[in-house]
Amino acid sequence: MKGLKLVAILLCLCLVSGSCGNMGRGGADFVKVEEGKFVKDGKPYYFIGANMWYAALLASEGEGGDRERLAVELDSLQAMGVDNIRVIVGSDGPHGVRTKFEPVMQTSPGVYNDTLLQGLDYLMADLGRRGMKAVLYLTNSWEWSGGFGQYLEWAGFGTAPLSSELPWKDYCDFLTQFYESEEAVGMYYDHLRKIVSRINTVTGEPYSEDEAIFSWQICNEPRPFSSANKDAFARWVEESASLIKSLDTNHMVSTGSEGLYGCEVDMDLFARIHSIPEIDYFNIHIWPYNWNWVTKENLDSVEIAISESEKYIEAHLPVVRSVGKPLVIEEFGYPRDGFSFERGTLVAARDRYYEYICGLVIESASSGGCIAGCNFWAWGGMAPRTHGQWLPGDAFSGDPAHEPQGFYSVYDDDATTISVIRRANREL
Repeated sequence: MKGLKLVAILLCLCLVSGSCGNMGRGGADFVKVEEGKFVKDGKPYYFIGANMWYAALLASEGEGGDRERLAVELDSLQAMGVDNIRVIVGSDGPHGVRTKFEPVMQTSPGVYNDTLLQGLDYLMADLGRRGMKAVLYLTNSWEWSGGFGQYLEWAGFGTAPLSSELPWKDYCDFLTQFYESEEAVGMYYDHLRKIVSRINTVTGEPYSEDEAIFSWQICNEPRPFSSANKDAFARWVEESASLIKSLDTNHMVSTGSEGLYGCEVDMDLFARIHSIPEIDYFNIHIWPYNWNWVTKENLDSVEIAISESEKYIEAHLPVVRSVGKPLVIEEFGYPRDGFSFERGTLVAARDRYYEYICGLVIESASSGGCIAGCNFWAWGGMAPRTHGQWLPGDAFSGDPAHEPQGFYSVYDDDATTISVIRRANREL
């Protein structure tokens, strides 16, 4: 409890001094893009960070909250040199959906769990105190937080389906309706305004002035979900980014895109959405196992995963260089050896893959290149693996409720992976 009391005292001191999360109010610590590079404190900024989607939930004083664990987890990440994490703002819709994490932040349109909002406030204040930054994504294409499907359900399109319970095409057909639904999109815009315009109850400062925010992200892995939907999708990206910038001129905005695979394998669409002036940098995600580059049987063939990843990254670089904005590989993951989900099992293949991705950032930083950062998926920290699938009351890990627990989590006893990340950050 001593650590928790110390955090509380420090946060109170920050509030009194007005210095927590906003170092001087002059914008000196906001990350910006200049000449195609991230700039922080007047210097180029490259990073090797983490996904910690559940961080705001741990920061809550309510159900699922554990501020002592949050402090330990952030201490661990900082010891690895991580100062950039990617976090979901919250989930939407009713409780009791099998593949969605709980507790829920937006329980019905415009109705919020204030305890969870205050948890987000606490997280941002603590990150500001630590000199860390977060990418905050506002919604989700996938059902594990409600997202698009929940907005469509609220707009009267029927019960939102689960991707595991119907053919992929049928699932995508349902989600294509989001971009053309004025009511569903309107609910999302109301949510966007609510969060981006929020005043932090811990620091007393607007989120728009919080230097602990690296960027606002309009969605986790937004997609058109059909070739016919590309124009509607691109318009939505532009409108969302413009709305954020109208509310907050200090922070960057990002798409959350997977890249080519999130744009119906259309590089012109990838270029189009990232050329929008209000979008500050490029995103791609890389999933060698999910995308069938490797299988359960040949996970140790990391050279195949690296070769296919190299092709995927290289395919995007001409567009990135032409547009002149940085690129972040903001999701990448690799299963444990033998396709195990258990703590303490070997991660030799994962370590080799992490070394490859981190090495790209290090090489880019040394040459002034456009690959400006990466965030591994995902930090699981000290979470025990209670059940094969997450159930309400279980500790949060790097694997959301729709995936097997332990699938991609990096635990605090994965010493070799932690060593890879720490060593890479030292070199960076």
